[in-house]
Amino acid sequence: MISDYTSRQVLSALFPILKNEWALTDSDLASLSSIVALMVGLLTFPLSLLADRWGRVKSLVLMAILWSIATLLCAIATSFHQMLGARFLLGVGEAAYGSVGIAVVLSVFTPRLHASLSGAFMAGTCFGSVIGVAVGGVIAVQSSWRWSFAAMAVLGLVLVALFRVSVTESRLARYPLEKSPDAAHEREQYGSRAPVSSLFTNPAVLCAYAGSGLQMFSGAVLLSWLPSFFNRYYHMSPSKAGTVAAVFVLLIGAGMVLCGVLADLISRHDITRKWTVSIAFCGISLVSLGIGFSLAAGPLQLVLIGCGSFFCSASSGPTTAIVANLTHPTIRSTAFGTLTVANNLLGMALGPFLVGILADQFGLLTALKLAPLVYLVAISALVIGKLCYPAGLIRLAALHAPTAR
Repeated sequence: MISDYTSRQVLSALFPILKNEWALTDSDLASLSSIVALMVGLLTFPLSLLADRWGRVKSLVLMAILWSIATLLCAIATSFHQMLGARFLLGVGEAAYGSVGIAVVLSVFTPRLHASLSGAFMAGTCFGSVIGVAVGGVIAVQSSWRWSFAAMAVLGLVLVALFRVSVTESRLARYPLEKSPDAAHEREQYGSRAPVSSLFTNPAVLCAYAGSGLQMFSGAVLLSWLPSFFNRYYHMSPSKAGTVAAVFVLLIGAGMVLCGVLADLISRHDITRKWTVSIAFCGISLVSLGIGFSLAAGPLQLVLIGCGSFFCSASSGPTTAIVANLTHPTIRSTAFGTLTVANNLLGMALGPFLVGILADQFGLLTALKLAPLVYLVAISALVIGKLCYPAGLIRLAALHAPTAR
């Protein structure tokens, strides 16, 4: 996941350089970022199904090789359209990595740790972004923006080799799913797989998808546009802007990890509290970012943006755990694939692209002021989901019943 996001987000540190070298608009820059998330959103579901049948470890290795090669193609691109094509291929390679990867992680740990583990896994997106933005910016200034892409591609190929040696299907098979009787006797208890349609007929699950995707909106915006924000409004060089932005991205990752752990602790005796803490995290980020980007440049603005960054994607862990709690074990990886689609289409793809369009019309600062308002929709979805949760558990219980075989 670290390699995934170094390859994806190194582009953010290079926005100012590419904008000047190729005379690109903010919309052009946004399309280079959003095309990756768009492909992830479109291909995650079918590729997740294929990975379940072909083998998760082999699928993860193939995907990592593909996005690393695509990153090398970015390094040799000579025009906007060539770069767009390489980013398209990178998105194809990354498409199902999140859903298949989280399925592997959660398959060998007890459900009471799912929010913590989900938050930690998803935080790899931020730690990878830190490396991509900070190191990529420095390499671009010292050598060339092309070497920034090349370095991330080499990192990806090294990591995929280590992963292939360390993780195998046979090793994963030694650990029963969630170490529970349900997994050990899944075929005996459940018979055939639950219908995939059950992922879309449970209102609580649909609200969890929507809430998770929309709470990723601001995080995606910050990942893509903070280097440009510091470059334009704090008059920093691209390398310094990338380094400073990396600190805030690190805060996003820390928030995903620590808030995932906090959610597990708070909801240890009442699972519905995961909805409540998710709503609270969204509310804190809405207020902090909304006020922060409305202030003049200075220390107070940075503190508020930092606070908003810490909580902006903090709901990722608990909402992933909620989806796991509301879906049948036989189609859980497909459920994570659907969640990844929501996260990318509603958040990772839509956020940077929409802000780019608004920036062209009203300026980047105004666009960043408006972006946190999406949290209002996310909070609404989570509130409705919490109200529907008891009925959602009843629907899930019906799938577990013998008559569901």
